Amino acid sequence: MSGDLDLYQQLVLEHKRSPRCFGTLAVPTHEARGRNPQCGDDIRVQLQVDGDTLRDIRFDGRGCAICIASASMMSEAVRGHPVAEARALQQRFRAVLTGQAEPEEADLGKLVSLSAVRRYPGRIKCALLGWHALMHALAGAAAAADEDPDIVVDRARGDAHAPSPDGAAR
Repeated sequence: MSGDLDLYQQLVLEHKRSPRCFGTLAVPTHEARGRNPQCGDDIRVQLQVDGDTLRDIRFDGRGCAICIASASMMSEAVRGHPVAEARALQQRFRAVLTGQAEPEEADLGKLVSLSAVRRYPGRIKCALLGWHALMHALAGAAAAADEDPDIVVDRARGDAHAPSPDGAAR
């Protein structure tokens, strides 16, 4: 198991160092921004939804390694898939992190590497922030399910440019 844990930690660090789908979309159809005022994580998720399919996804902002890695892995996992699958994956991922489901039974793919976060309650919100923003973007003006009062989500598009994953201004 120690070898698996090392591999998972390496995967998380790789996604922090080189996040997938980091940046902005030229013409997003859906967008939401999630902020965690307690730790300073700030992520914007942009989507191109075509019918029932999440054709493309990008995120930008700043956050800790867990926040950025989770958003990166989320983006890879949902891009090109039906919206319903993205929602179901979010529910399974959230259930694992909150202790409602076991990682081995949740069919998370590479996201299972973030399951150790559940041992650190203060970091669960970091791992879920991008997912909250994704669900709010998909919900549009309607409230997304399972609101977290400690996470602020903005659905309106803003012109402010978010910083890079390491917090540096762009």
